[in-house]
Amino acid sequence: MQIKLNGVAALTGLGVIRAVGVDAAQFLHGQLTQDFSLLSLTESRLAAFCSAKGRMLASFHGFKRSQTEILLICSRDILPATLKNLSRFVLRAKVSLSDASNDYAVFGLAGDAVSAITGGPHPVWSKLDRGHASVVFLYPAEGVPRALWLAPVTDPAPAGSVMSPSDWSWGEVRSGIAMITLPVVEAFVPQMLNYESVGGVNFKKGCYPGQEVVARSQFRGTLKRRAFAAHSDAPMTAGDEVFQDADDSQPCGTVAQAAAAPSGGFDAIVSMQIAAAESGALHLGAANGPALVVAPPPYPLLADI
Repeated sequence: MQIKLNGVAALTGLGVIRAVGVDAAQFLHGQLTQDFSLLSLTESRLAAFCSAKGRMLASFHGFKRSQTEILLICSRDILPATLKNLSRFVLRAKVSLSDASNDYAVFGLAGDAVSAITGGPHPVWSKLDRGHASVVFLYPAEGVPRALWLAPVTDPAPAGSVMSPSDWSWGEVRSGIAMITLPVVEAFVPQMLNYESVGGVNFKKGCYPGQEVVARSQFRGTLKRRAFAAHSDAPMTAGDEVFQDADDSQPCGTVAQAAAAPSGGFDAIVSMQIAAAESGALHLGAANGPALVVAPPPYPLLADI
């Protein structure tokens, strides 16, 4: 497979929510699936914001800029609704939420660009400050290190060869970690995207919207759907349905995120019934649609209890 994951990509499709105030960490701790109360200045968090039914309304890469300021990076197409929904829960908390997307530029770093800027490898979900910029280290893709760079728009772009946003998108898919975009809002509980296996859910923290549903799915052995890697020669987009061979009655899965593959065709992260993934003979859009080849995600799964 041709690997093109190297360089710096401008990620204009990402936006930033800013939470400022002495209660910022505690407020987000009570709303998201991850622990923000103990978040240090050298860590980041993958986290989800869920409905009361445990369905993911949004997902974020979150980190502290200071002890009283937290930034959440998410897809721009869900940011306005997400900000509105989070703001409903502020009440008496000493925190202010705002859309800071116009204040910051977000870039993706891959391959040589990561080591050149950060000086070497760093643990996944760690955070490093470089002047006014923050670097969040992500899961690798195809063995290639990746990171997000966020800095004020007045700062120069990070140094490195230019990487196309489409190649970055492919790397996102190949990392096996899907981020919520508008077509799949409320389509999944976190475990359907393997979030509990990649540091996106903390089962030891206190309550948050949908927490009972998420915990019950984990501890009662009821996980019937997981996220898998998938490939098709046909175009795929988030929200597309997947069917088993000769069964047009109902879909067995949903494309969570997809991108064109450098070697041809399309790669995707598909959340689907475990039994269907094991049976094979899968198709895109209909039981007689284009063939879909499914493989395990590129990381071990945390077993349900």
